[in-house]
Amino acid sequence: MSAVPPMPPTAAPGNVPNHLVWAIVSTVFSLCLCCGIPGLATGIAAIVFAAQVNSKLNAGDFAGAQRASNTAKILCWITTGFAVLGLLWMVYSFTIGDGMAQYQMMMEQIQQSQ
Repeated sequence: MSAVPPMPPTAAPGNVPNHLVWAIVSTVFSLCLCCGIPGLATGIAAIVFAAQVNSKLNAGDFAGAQRASNTAKILCWITTGFAVLGLLWMVYSFTIGDGMAQYQMMMEQIQQSQ
């Protein structure tokens, strides 16, 4: 009786990153840094795809988990880009733009109304 050769190992469940933390953090930062709808939309999509990774791994769908991980990673990069753009816009508006003067005027109006 001949022995059956062992099957080659497939990707271990821990080898596919889900990027969930990155998706959540980049979504929060893009929302807080004045990106609004574009950053929120790509961030939520990144969270959804990141959440699918572990469930696909548990179901044995390694290829699907890898696709979901790659999609989540791309969406995380896009969301992070929106957050960086929002940060740059905020820095610009408070330094070169007239944002600080407008902020001071708004604070004076609030103090006068009290």
